[in-house]
Amino acid sequence: MLEQRIQQHFIDSADLKYQAAQALSHPIAAAVQAVLACVTSGGKVLACGNGASAAEAQQFAAFCVAGFERERPELAALALTADSTLLTAAAAASQDAAQQFARQVRALGQAGDVLLALSVTGNDANLLAATEAAHERDMTVVVLTGRTGGKLAALLRETDVLISVPHDRAARVREVHALALHCLCDGVDAQLLGEQEIP
Repeated sequence: MLEQRIQQHFIDSADLKYQAAQALSHPIAAAVQAVLACVTSGGKVLACGNGASAAEAQQFAAFCVAGFERERPELAALALTADSTLLTAAAAASQDAAQQFARQVRALGQAGDVLLALSVTGNDANLLAATEAAHERDMTVVVLTGRTGGKLAALLRETDVLISVPHDRAARVREVHALALHCLCDGVDAQLLGEQEIP
């Protein structure tokens, strides 16, 4: 019984990825172009998310700086989730915790930079505030979310990118987010370094 349950996870994950491949290839390609335009013009990517999505944001920033699957020059990226002192300062000062990422975007973001926001529901108050702050700074916003994109989808501009995984289950959405981020990193590398098969 347990083994069947485990096997069903694999099947469901594979089915969703197969179904999402065609629907998400266009917005992921648009995200590649946005990140590429940003980093090749001296800009940076600011990545954020909550919970497990925070870890994905940090991993993406690490791939940009340290490399993905090939050696290449460092790309400027920063995970807004990584500084625990800064993140907890709002709570200690009784400030609005929903502004924790927005404050960093306003402090660090510049026109031409990219905000990468990850959310299963698309309704996280701190990501909504960060998106608004990014727009104030004339940044492009790339959102990875699930379902219909939630409130984040409604905030996006025509120049922003929405990668919305068509599923309700958080675990499945996160699995596709991980794959989408890998595709994003690989796409940027392919555009910078040329096509190359990775063993």
